[in-house]
Amino acid sequence: MSGNGKVALITGAGSGVGRESALALAAAGYSVVLAGRRGDALGETIGLAGPAGAAMLAVPTDVTDPAAVAALFAAIKAKFGRLDVVFNNAGGNVPATNFGDFTWEQWTQVVAVNLNGCFLIANAAFRMMRDQSPQGGRIINNGSISAHTPRPGSAAYTSTKHAITGLTKAIALDGRQFDIACGQIDIGNAATPMTARMAKGVPQPDGTTRVEPTMDVSAVGKTILYMADLPADANALFVTVMATKMPFVGRG
Repeated sequence: MSGNGKVALITGAGSGVGRESALALAAAGYSVVLAGRRGDALGETIGLAGPAGAAMLAVPTDVTDPAAVAALFAAIKAKFGRLDVVFNNAGGNVPATNFGDFTWEQWTQVVAVNLNGCFLIANAAFRMMRDQSPQGGRIINNGSISAHTPRPGSAAYTSTKHAITGLTKAIALDGRQFDIACGQIDIGNAATPMTARMAKGVPQPDGTTRVEPTMDVSAVGKTILYMADLPADANALFVTVMATKMPFVGRG
């Protein structure tokens, strides 16, 4: 059990936002369960945590597989007996494709991870938090700036992230009677391997390609820690953390 007695689960913990959030929670005294498809990458996250890595548990998991998710939560219960915080972060995308050329295979690939996977993790976490003693916990869903505004050629990704907003509200409402809070973090242009392409330029709505400003990914870890540390009677329902100068607010 962690220094603060709390247990957190991070999906997509082998890189980027998930890794940074796991390291931030571990440094703050949480026991952190790392879930992701690649066991070697999860091991690298533990290695980066230093002494705090002793309170981490890596469970290679495909969040789109109900059996794998069930095994993940069985491992959490066996090791820690409870779960206090979930960062439902795992997600994916396909190359930018104009909607007229978007295929069913591309659509289902993105929906499987971003929406179905998010549901499976949140659903299992909800049941565990409802049934444990003391009851309650906090679920944080990764929405993305795309939960508000699309990028060109991103029909599936944008649709799933809009859907996460509805899922977040539904969980927050249904969780009230069980002391389960649910919030959403919308991240814009955190510097990770996934956003490295922005240094070379990304398509804009006007048809041009431009370099976009990014922010250090540590800002996301700090924001997740803030949301996780809130007292049980408070919830950050929606939080946006973004590169200050990215082209999101305003026209163009």
